[in-house]
This record gives sequence, C-alpha cells and structure tokens, in this order.
Amino acid sequence: MEDLIKELEAQEARLLFDRFDNDDAWALGCLLVETAKERSLGITIDIRRGGQQLFHAALPGTAPDNDRWIERKIRVVERLHASSYLVGRRLAARDKTFDAAYGVDPADYATHGGAFPVRVRNVGVVGVVTVSGLPQADDHALVVEVLERFLAQVS
Repeated sequence: MEDLIKELEAQEARLLFDRFDNDDAWALGCLLVETAKERSLGITIDIRRGGQQLFHAALPGTAPDNDRWIERKIRVVERLHASSYLVGRRLAARDKTFDAAYGVDPADYATHGGAFPVRVRNVGVVGVVTVSGLPQADDHALVVEVLERFLAQVS
C-alpha cells in the first residue's frame, strides 16, 4: 500500500498545468471521450474549474448513478486537494473511513478512484477531472493516462 501511495503522490506532483481554461477543459474532455470510445468503455466524464462544470459526457453503458458517483468523488478532491483515489488509499492504510475521519455523510463523499485535481503551476488546485464507470483503480488510471497525454501535447 505504501508504494501505491507514493506512486499516487508522484502523479499529482508531476501532472501540473501551466494554465487551465475552458478550451483546455474541452480539449481534455474530448481526448477522454476519444480514448474511451476506442476502448469501448462505458464511462461518464466531468471536468470542472472553480466549481463550474465545463465538460460532461455520458457514454453508452452509463446511468444516472455515474453522475452521483462523480459528485461524491469531486467533493473529496475539492475538500482535500488530492485525488479521490489517493485520499482513499491513505485512509485505508490507516484503517479509517472518510466519514469517520472527517465527520461527513458518506452519501456525500466517495474516496473511490476517478477524480483528479487540476493543479496549475504556482497557483494550486483550480478544478477537477473525473471519470466514473470502471473499477476505481481503472477510473484513476484512465484519468492519469489521458492527463499525461494531454499535458505532453500542450507543453
């Protein structure tokens, strides 16, 4: 578990934007949709900046419940400025749950993988990119993979 946590922390330190605007959200969202369609993945994608939803797509095979999971994952990132998967793994390593550790309703927060902070260099967390529909480690891995490709393109 310790190695996974270190890997997740390294991803967050590495995946930094120089800027993040509406056009970036659109391009990133389209890249996620394209990747998901190539792999026939039934996922819902959500990208936000400053609490405003800038991109949303629900691909075949998804349901309204995916949107509920997205909302719960986003709240974790917005509260702690760390990916929902990293927060969940840190808590699991200490045998804790988010609701017990933070005194929140578990119906409102989900420390399952798939929500990743949009962090702008020298600014901090400005938004969240989220995927729902796969097992949590896969949701997280897909977001990281596409963020890596996107950031390589805009650098």
